[in-house]
Amino acid sequence: MGGKRLEDRMWVEAIAMLERAERLQQRFFEPTGRRACWQPPADIYETEQDLWIVIALPGVPAEALTVVLRGHWLEVRGTRPLAEEARLGLIHRLELPYGDFQRRLELPARHYVLEGQRLVDGCLYLRLGKR
Repeated sequence: MGGKRLEDRMWVEAIAMLERAERLQQRFFEPTGRRACWQPPADIYETEQDLWIVIALPGVPAEALTVVLRGHWLEVRGTRPLAEEARLGLIHRLELPYGDFQRRLELPARHYVLEGQRLVDGCLYLRLGKR
């Protein structure tokens, strides 16, 4: 009897772990406005002179990006197109989000100026100079 209870408990724990993983994945597909959008993950770090923001945007062309800095808020918007091959073929799995995205980040209280922006290897690097 003890073995059956252990097996049942293991299944309950496995299902709970799968549910947590599903919730984590869905965080990146949360709606952020009127239209359904996804939110790309971001890192923010600070040096003596600058605030750096790195946003993961795989497959997003530079011309599809809009970056707006207003006060203590930074907003990055754009669109990641669905690959042409995916439109023409049979899709077995879509884990990378596509479509419109928006990420709004509150910055540490200070005045910043956008001094650099580059898209490299699927990541948008923003350098905000401290003033």
